[in-house]
Amino acid sequence: MSKTRAIVITGNGTNCEMEAAHACRLGGFDEAVIAHIADILSGEIRLDDFHFLNLTGGFLDGDDLGSAKAQANRLKYAGISGSSERLVEQFTRFIRDGKLILGVCNGFQLITKMGMLPGFDGNYLNQTATLTYNDCGRFQDRWCYLKCDPASPSVFTRGIGRGIYLPVRHGEGKFLCDSEATLARIERDHLAVLKYSDADYTSGTMEFPANPNGSVNAIAGICDPTGRIMGLMPHPEAFVHYTQHPRWTREELPEDGDGLALYRNAAQYVKNHL
Repeated sequence: MSKTRAIVITGNGTNCEMEAAHACRLGGFDEAVIAHIADILSGEIRLDDFHFLNLTGGFLDGDDLGSAKAQANRLKYAGISGSSERLVEQFTRFIRDGKLILGVCNGFQLITKMGMLPGFDGNYLNQTATLTYNDCGRFQDRWCYLKCDPASPSVFTRGIGRGIYLPVRHGEGKFLCDSEATLARIERDHLAVLKYSDADYTSGTMEFPANPNGSVNAIAGICDPTGRIMGLMPHPEAFVHYTQHPRWTREELPEDGDGLALYRNAAQYVKNHL
C-alpha cells in the first residue's frame, strides 16, 4: 500500500502538535505532517491526502467563546480559498471514506461542539453533547486512572485491557449531554470508551480528584458508533515512553507508555483497511 499518513492540525492556540506527531510516528505511521489551519483553508493542504486526522490540545482562540467553540464554527462554515468547497465537506468526506479522527482535550471539545461526537446515525454536524467548566472551578493538571470498556467499538482502544493511566490538563473537561436519552444511548452502545476510575480500574468514579471535572457518568472519552472517531480529555500523546510517567524513577515500568497503544492501533487499522 501507499505510505500511511497522519496529519496534525495546528494554529489558533493549539500547543500539543509536536507531541502528537511524534506519537503518530512512534506508533507506526510512515509520515506525520503538522499543518497550520491556514494552509488547509488556503487549499495548499487537503485532508483527502491523509489517513489519520489529529486534533490536539491547547487553548483554541483563547477559549473566548467557551473551549474550542470559535474553531468549531470556523471549521463548519469556512470556505476553502479559490474553491466553492467548504472545509467541513473535507471533514465529512474524510469520515465517509473510513478514515480515523482523534480529538484530544481541546480537540475533543472541538469535535464534540462540531457535532462529530457522538455522531449518532451518521449525523456528524448536530451537537448533542458538550464539555464545560470543571466542577471544582479551577484548572486541573494531574494523572488519572481510566477504565476502558472492552465492548466499545473504538478502533483506538482495542486490546488495551482493563484500563490506562494518562495525564489531564484542562479547565473545561466536564462532559455533559443535551438529554438523558443521548446519555442513555452512549452507554447502551458502549460509546463511553474511557471512564475516570479508581487505581484498580474496577468502576467509574464521580469522586474528586480521581474524576477531575465532574463528568457525567465519569466519562473521560467517547467514540462514534463506527469506532473510527474518538475524543478524550486525557492526553495519550503525553505518555508514550516510560520517562514521561510521574514515578518513572521510583517504579519498574515497561518502555512504552500507556498512550502509545492508541496510535499503534490507529496505524495498524490504516495498514489493514485503507
